[in-house]
Amino acid sequence: MFKNDTCKQFLSFSNNISRQRREYKVSDVAEKIKEILKDPQLASLATVTEDGKPWVRYVMVHADENLNLRTATFLGSRKVNHIKKNADVHLTCGVSSLQEMKPYLQIQARGEISTDSEEKKAFWNDGLKAYFSGPDDPNFAILKSVPYRIELQDMTSMEPKVWEP
Repeated sequence: MFKNDTCKQFLSFSNNISRQRREYKVSDVAEKIKEILKDPQLASLATVTEDGKPWVRYVMVHADENLNLRTATFLGSRKVNHIKKNADVHLTCGVSSLQEMKPYLQIQARGEISTDSEEKKAFWNDGLKAYFSGPDDPNFAILKSVPYRIELQDMTSMEPKVWEP
């Protein structure tokens, strides 16, 4: 059973790669990246702990037209404390299932924590009501990840396509 499931996954993966080679012809790397980031999505976010170790968690990211990624966070969270000491962050996003392998991103960025009232109001959505009392909640902050390097891995090559501002 394991071998059959593995073979099916590999064949599905191979078919997806072939389809991507035929269909994925956008020439500009930034446009490809924007296409992947057009909808809010789950991403892994890595920070550096106080003792220099990596720490990874899942977050929901929302990208803007400049490829900056934002996520809601608690002002007193571990990630906020990590970023205050070391602003280097790394995000991975774009794939949510091995059955649907598609292009994904590796994003190196500088994390910034914002408690700006206007930015919090602009970012607020009803999905955050489960965690915060509203955009004026003193525990509500926004993590903005400003990329300085994005690698696009599109499965048609072992070498990623690189975007740098």
